[in-house]
Amino acid sequence: MSAGAPALPPAAGHAHRWRHRLYVVLEGGRASGVAGAIVDGVLIALILANVLAYTLQSVPAIEQAYLGDLVEFEFVSVAIFTIEYAFRLWAAVEDPLLAHHSAFRGRLAYALRPMMVIDFLAFAPSLLTPFFPFLDFRILRLFRLLRLLKIARYSPAMSTLMQVVAEEHRALFGTLLLLLCATVFAAASMHAVEGAIQPQIFGTIPDAMWWAITTLTTVGYGDAVPVTALGRAVAGVTMVVGFGLLALPVGIIATGFVNAIHRRDFVVTFGMLARVPLFREFDATLLGEIMNLLRAQMVSPGGIISAPGEQATAMYFIVSGEVEAILAHRTVRFGPGDFFGELALLHEASRKATVVAITQCRLLALGANDFATLMGRHPELERRMEELAEERLKSFGGAGDISREEVAQAGRARDEARSDG
Repeated sequence: MSAGAPALPPAAGHAHRWRHRLYVVLEGGRASGVAGAIVDGVLIALILANVLAYTLQSVPAIEQAYLGDLVEFEFVSVAIFTIEYAFRLWAAVEDPLLAHHSAFRGRLAYALRPMMVIDFLAFAPSLLTPFFPFLDFRILRLFRLLRLLKIARYSPAMSTLMQVVAEEHRALFGTLLLLLCATVFAAASMHAVEGAIQPQIFGTIPDAMWWAITTLTTVGYGDAVPVTALGRAVAGVTMVVGFGLLALPVGIIATGFVNAIHRRDFVVTFGMLARVPLFREFDATLLGEIMNLLRAQMVSPGGIISAPGEQATAMYFIVSGEVEAILAHRTVRFGPGDFFGELALLHEASRKATVVAITQCRLLALGANDFATLMGRHPELERRMEELAEERLKSFGGAGDISREEVAQAGRARDEARSDG
């Protein structure tokens, strides 16, 4: 802090620490430690319980027998989801991606994110119901099922699928246009062929479009069928076209999903490792050994990679993208070729920084056990790692972010644990 900068009042500083901790727990999830894992587990269980309650409430016998309990559970659920939303909104200013916004504009931008909109719609209709008892809210109650979409926050697979749909939206829109064109063409053809024979079914093109869409999708309800040979020929062509058109979006999404998984779990090459200065001086044998131990990881912008107080389980190498380490007195940005998390592994200490992805990042994670194995087998790698870690420790220690006493205490604890073992 500069000499001319006004100091924060103690209460304000305390509130800021609590807000940052809340942001890490809510947004970091399991990466933030035990507290984040508990919050994630409780919210996932509550979401699933809400969907189960909504489903069972449609059974008259269950609704009559347990209406009071279901209403109380809904009230508690809405209260929890509302508090969660309010906490996320309050802590949103801690998101590094919103650092250049004012508090109001930052929170507004955060509230407009897709997942926050889903969070809002998951509880807002239930809050409106008591104020408009004369309205039929059965349709609005369907928004309660949006609570199931909240699980996307906690499921990497669902997040990846949503990302694939967003990335492939142009191709998917193109297939939708093709399907619309095929529907109109099939309906017009059947109207021309059998409109005079079955006017009640194919008398108009809009009427024939119902048959066209059920045929293109191969559902075929059987309520509208051609009776002439030419009509059946048109129906046969429509079915074949339908197979091809429906396969397109499925193939697009499946291919995009597989590619996304491959990008997340991509095969590490020598070229990727060569981007990391730490490995440039080592031979192919060591690089090959390291390749077998590294685990690929994709992190979206704003994703929390590690949190303060968390026990170190891995160090990370950045293949692409940028991350920001938020320390006690400053922030440090790392880019392609950089690595972080080695200090906690070397000294078996807890994390001291909140590390957040600023852009879409590809990381290579080296687990703690594999790290220790590599250090033991290759003294030259351990020596190089300690040299770089010493330089970083001097930099952080000079700014007051990490003290040598903390490192020394962690080292003594590590040695005692090893001697006891």
